[in-house]
Order: sequence, then C-alpha cells, then structure tokens
Amino acid sequence: MTTAVAGEVSAELRGFRKVQRLAYECAEAVAAQLKPGVTEREAARMQRVWLSERGVRDWFHLPFAWFGDRTAFAGFRIPLQFFPTGRRLEPGMPFILDMAPVHKGFTADIGYSGSLGPNPVQDKLLADLEAHRELILREVRERRSLREIYEDVDRLMVRQGHANRHRAYPFGVIAHKVDRVRERPWSPRLFGFGVQSLKGLAGDALRGHREGWSPLWSPYTFSDHPPRPGLWAVEPHLGFRGTGAKFEELLVVTDSRDPEQSAFWLDDDLPHVRRWAEDK
Repeated sequence: MTTAVAGEVSAELRGFRKVQRLAYECAEAVAAQLKPGVTEREAARMQRVWLSERGVRDWFHLPFAWFGDRTAFAGFRIPLQFFPTGRRLEPGMPFILDMAPVHKGFTADIGYSGSLGPNPVQDKLLADLEAHRELILREVRERRSLREIYEDVDRLMVRQGHANRHRAYPFGVIAHKVDRVRERPWSPRLFGFGVQSLKGLAGDALRGHREGWSPLWSPYTFSDHPPRPGLWAVEPHLGFRGTGAKFEELLVVTDSRDPEQSAFWLDDDLPHVRRWAEDK
C-alpha cells in the first residue's frame, strides 16, 4: 500500500472500515442477545444470520463463538477444536465472538470479548490488552521485524502475568494480511473458510516466499522481516486460568516515511477502544 495515490487509498480504506464497523455492530447486537443456555453453535449462527440479512454473502471465515475456558483455548490441540460446539453459556461466563465477513469485496476480521454478567478476570485481561495495541503500533512504525514484535508482545504478556493464547492458532499467528476479494455470484467455502479469500492468502504466501516475506505474522523465521505494506488483521489473545480475551482489528501499513502515516489502526471508534477511554 503506497501513499502515491492517497485519494484512491482513502476510498479503499473507507470500504474496509465500513465492513469492520458492520462486523463489530453485529458482535454488539449478538452479545446483547446472549442468555444462559445459548450454545456456541447458536451464537455463531446468530452472527451469520445477522450479517447475511445485511448483505454479506462471502466470508474470510464463518463466525466462531467460544464460551468459558474455551475462550482461553484450553486443551486445544487440533484445528477442528476451534469450531463452535454445544457448550452452553452460563451466568458470569466469558465469551468471545469472532467473525470475518466479506462485503462488496472488502474484508474484515474481528474479535469481540465479553461476559454474561460480571467477570473480573476477563475485565483485567481486556484492560491489559490496551498496552498491546500501543506496543504493536509503535514497533510497526519503527519497522522492527514481525518476529521481534511478536516476541515483545510475548514479553509484555509475561510481565502482566498472562499466557499467550494466539500461539494456539495455526502457525501461532498473531495476525495475517487481508486484501480485496473478487465478488462472485456464488462463493464456495472450504472447512468454513471462503475459497476466494484462501486463494488470495495463498497467492500472497507464494509471492512472499519468492520475495522474502510472509502474509502470516508468527514467531517463526518466515516472519523475520519488516511489516509488509497492506492491511493486517491483528489479534493479541491473552489467557489467565481458563479465561481468555482478545481484540481483533485491521492495522494499516504503508510505505510512507512519515511515522504516523507509515502505520495506523484503521479505526479508533471500536468497542474495546471506547471501553478503555471510559475507564480512564
């Protein structure tokens, strides 16, 4: 993503911001409807129906919902364990809603953490995530390698007394690139992921392999390079004693020499950011 065509880039970013806001609006609407006895599968279906009613026909991935200790990926060993289950929500239980809709060719991938009633542990995790958002932006602007930033996020978690739960994701990723997706009359899916989006990610992976970069932001050597211009869905995920919390949102990276324009969060009017502002 360059700064040479700022007008065009701004128009494109507005498209990504619009679908990201739509996804967070969905998360807040579904969270408000959750009650004791609702299952993860039902919560995931609620997200899917809400977005489908508003024109979403394609997905980077279908919605997820995790309740209780599954918010901390307790015991997760294989990818199938990420998919929604029959786990039922109980009073005081934490939950995470995660969805990645594609709308009019623009992609979002968001994570929303909450609880059914008071949950002081998750409140603490959510408060501590603010420092991770600040650290990631600062070090991306410094053009440190993705692997180094990942390691610094790890160290911050340790200082806070938390466990790294995004390491449980495939390849241990904390983020991945997102791009425009060509709209199709019918969009097939593979294991819950949109085929068009997977093709784009695979194309980035092949091109990046030739050029020395990766669309996956991980703790491994293939992420040992500076941030690549584009949009990155970033999701630091903290865990503590069977409770997890995360945010996920889009980070914009450009080739600008102006530090503030070289990287910035796509939108600061998001639920977790508003929460931090209210708590101050």
